[in-house]
Amino acid sequence: MTAAPKTIPARGADAPTRIARTTLLAAAMLTIMAPAVIAPSLPAMRAVFADTPGADVLVRLALTITSLAIAISAPLAGAVADRVGREPLLIGGLTLYAVAGVGGFLTDDLAVLLATRALLGVAVGSIMTAVSATITDWFDGPRRASFLGLQQAFASIGGVVFLPLAGLLAASNWKSPFWIYAASTVIVPFALVALRKTPRHSGSRADAGTAGGTRQRILGPVAGLYLLAFGVTLAFYMSPTQLPFLLADFGTGPAVVGTVIAVTTLSSVLGALAFPALRRRWTTGVLTAASVALLGLGWLLVGTAATVHPVVAGLLIGGFGVGVAVPNLNLRLSELAPAARRGRVLSGLVSGIFLGQFLSPLVVAPLITVTGIDGAFRWTGLAMVAGAALAAPALIRTR
Repeated sequence: MTAAPKTIPARGADAPTRIARTTLLAAAMLTIMAPAVIAPSLPAMRAVFADTPGADVLVRLALTITSLAIAISAPLAGAVADRVGREPLLIGGLTLYAVAGVGGFLTDDLAVLLATRALLGVAVGSIMTAVSATITDWFDGPRRASFLGLQQAFASIGGVVFLPLAGLLAASNWKSPFWIYAASTVIVPFALVALRKTPRHSGSRADAGTAGGTRQRILGPVAGLYLLAFGVTLAFYMSPTQLPFLLADFGTGPAVVGTVIAVTTLSSVLGALAFPALRRRWTTGVLTAASVALLGLGWLLVGTAATVHPVVAGLLIGGFGVGVAVPNLNLRLSELAPAARRGRVLSGLVSGIFLGQFLSPLVVAPLITVTGIDGAFRWTGLAMVAGAALAAPALIRTR
């Protein structure tokens, strides 16, 4: 039996160069942290726009509208990736990222500021989709798993690097953090030079045959993975949105709160880096159940904590689970998707992730009203552990 050819060999003359690989990882660093860069500026923004009707709500919307725009625009980015190509989408996204991001510094009108924040979301959705699709075009098998883990790790590292920098810049001027978005201009020249165009319909003959005949067969599993990404992110985003209020009951100050939340990001980096080794030992189904269970266990620990130390332990466990979950979902979707539709399929994961971010505070609010913040963490954790246990028999059979 002849083995099916790989998507694009990750070695030899067709192998992506080190500069090309580094360019993709640098672009990944700009994504997850993008909506939150202006978070330290929100109090000052509220004071500046105090005379604007509805300023309190609109200033908060400046943070969340970016996540909503990412979720809405990502499917369009996926279609562009498949029809036009990965490289044009990435370069266009990086350029729009700088223009829209720095545009917030240049305007004194709140409505214009909100428009630039929405355009920033379009840019992030384009970058994330292009990066994921390019990785799955370049690599197959263990190397694909390894690089998807690196993508998630670098996305999390972006938060570790840029969010503290945003806080320092906001201390001098609330507009200064907007300049962080100019970092994408450094990446654009490398993307233009180092990234070779990837075939629009790369893949094996088997992939080509799946485009029509198996589209309906994969629709259910793909939709399930999108829903899982939405649920995991919705729960995970309780960390930045709800944890500060929980820690305030322990008498902790803002510096401690920031450090504790950063633990979640750092542990997710560790989970993403560990993913390739874990994938060599276990199937995507086993890792899906384990990652959801880890997040649930972490949140159970946070919800039952009486001091800061168990909270930190819970965040370490939950963050590690999410660090494994995201590249695992990316990998599974890339395995299911026909090569000609890979950009569109992977873009749905981007939508699920950022829709979960956007809706997390809204969905969790009624639960907090009934149970309190600690109860919300407990019940969310319990639901995730129970869900992972119930789904484990079916997931274990998934390759």
